[in-house]
Amino acid sequence: MSRWQSSCFGSVNVDAFFLEYDSERAGGFEPLRFIKPGHQQVVLGLVTTKTGQLENPEDVKRRIQEASQYVNINQLCLSPQCGFASTEEGNSLAEEQQWDKLKLTVEVAAEVWKNQ
Repeated sequence: MSRWQSSCFGSVNVDAFFLEYDSERAGGFEPLRFIKPGHQQVVLGLVTTKTGQLENPEDVKRRIQEASQYVNINQLCLSPQCGFASTEEGNSLAEEQQWDKLKLTVEVAAEVWKNQ
C-alpha cells in the first residue's frame, strides 16, 4: 500500500472512489480500510473492459466479499473497470460482449445487495 492511498482515502472530501480492480496489477483491497465509514462509496471496477471474456459471476461475488472485509458492503458498488472504448483504438469487444458484461454487472449487483 502506498502512502498516497492511506492519506487520500482518509482525507479527500469526495462522495465516491471509482477504482480499477480487474487485474492483479491493481493490488489488494487492504487500502480500503481507510475509507470513511458511512460517508464514502467505493465503486469496484471488477468487470474488465479490456477483453471480451465474461467473468465468472461467483468470482466477482467473491471479490466483493473480500473487499467487504475492509469497508462496509453497503458502501461498495460494482461497475466495469473502465469504458468500453478506453483507448483511441478501442478494445476488442463486440457490441454483444459489451452488453453481456453490463448484464453480468447488473445481475451480480442485484444478488449481492438484494437484502441490503
